[in-house]
Amino acid sequence: MSAAVAAQATQAFPKAVLFDLDGTLLDSAPDMLAVANLMRAQHGLAPMPLDDLRAHVSKGSRAMLGAAFPHVDASERDGWVQQFLDLYERELGLHGAPFDGVEPMLAALEAAGRPWGIVTNKPEYLARKLMPLLGWETRCAVLIGGDTLAVRKPDPLPLTVAAQQIGIDPADCVYVGDDERDILAARGAGMASVVALWGYRLAEDDPIAWQGDVLIDAPSDLIEAGAWPATR
Repeated sequence: MSAAVAAQATQAFPKAVLFDLDGTLLDSAPDMLAVANLMRAQHGLAPMPLDDLRAHVSKGSRAMLGAAFPHVDASERDGWVQQFLDLYERELGLHGAPFDGVEPMLAALEAAGRPWGIVTNKPEYLARKLMPLLGWETRCAVLIGGDTLAVRKPDPLPLTVAAQQIGIDPADCVYVGDDERDILAARGAGMASVVALWGYRLAEDDPIAWQGDVLIDAPSDLIEAGAWPATR
């Protein structure tokens, strides 16, 4: 056995993995589209196609409202955020699903005895309501939402708090996300990072420029321990 093959054979999964939710574990764009089109119908507008909204999902409700109502002033759209969230709560989990390969990847981590958790900018109450719908309520070791703490990503605090809650040093964790603020948060927390290329990105986004530790094309690629970045 060559040294390279031997090294890969003994490569272990990280001690813990934290994930972004929307655009990383969960393809929630269809749920978001249902909400956007309900609101567009209320304003007498035709439905918008999924492709026009998909890239904005990881940027949050304000960005999605901007894509759905580009002709409306941002200050007025800001007043619609709570309505967007209320409608999303109704549509939660009805249209979206985990990305292909996510379940086998999570199963591989669990088989290796590695805890995994979620750090998202989605409001915590909405993220928690999703967990039983996905069958993750007892599998997810920690969940930090965008309003759990006083700050959210790209601030690193949510990641460091998540690591503390599962009892793993941040330097021994990996964070996986599809947005630049995910990678910035990981770097600030002292965590290795994975850029999820399967997620939601605007045309002008350059994931290479984010300088994550590894760029991965599909969740199924992470079933192999050797695909993960090295930790401390």
